[in-house]
Amino acid sequence: MEIKPIDLREIDEQAANIYEAIIVASKKARQLNTENKIEFSALVGSIPVTGTDDDADDIENPAQIKISMDFEKRPKPQIQAVNDLLEGNIEFSYKQ
Repeated sequence: MEIKPIDLREIDEQAANIYEAIIVASKKARQLNTENKIEFSALVGSIPVTGTDDDADDIENPAQIKISMDFEKRPKPQIQAVNDLLEGNIEFSYKQ
């Protein structure tokens, strides 16, 4: 995976200052990460257990491996949050 630099001026345009934009992106990344964890747990939980031995954890389950690989191919929550911020897809406001 290559690293793509981001111009800070683009991020600064999306918020009052750069620090505010970073906080917004980090909160969005946490939200996306939590959603991914819930989805992953639900998918892994739906896979039937195939063994009753104590060493069942050592047995590779192809369905679980496929789900894990699909999640690894997804964009990371941090990158997705910054992209959402740059595209203007994140709405935020101060608490009153």
